This record gives sequence, C-alpha cells and structure tokens, in this order.
Amino acid sequence: MNKIIKIEGMSCEKCVAHVKDALEEVSGIEKVTVDLKEGKAIIEGNDVSDEVIKEVIEDEGYDVISIN
Repeated sequence: MNKIIKIEGMSCEKCVAHVKDALEEVSGIEKVTVDLKEGKAIIEGNDVSDEVIKEVIEDEGYDVISIN
C-alpha cells in the first residue's frame, strides 16, 4: 500500500519531523517520506485506513487536504 497525503500547515523541518514521527508510530506503516516544499507525505506499508491517517496528522495540528 502506498498513499499520498496532501497536508496543509507545515512550515518548517520541525513540522516535517512531527508528522513523520507521528505516522511512523502507526501500526502497519513501514516507511514515511514527508516533503515540506510539496506539502505532502508518502506512506508505505500494510493497509491503514484513511481515517486513522487523517486523525494522526490532525492530532499533530495540521490539516489533511486529500489522501490518494
């Protein structure tokens, strides 16, 4: 499973680290890449629901625009 998550509200590398660390804690996610310039995260792993991904990111204070 690969998913691309468009995220709004990240403005620095610390934001990137918060999102990356939070997503890496989710069971089933094996790899996380976050691109500050593009405002997106790419996750790889077993099937994780979009709702869980959205909740984790929003709990860190960022907005999820889309998940594909």
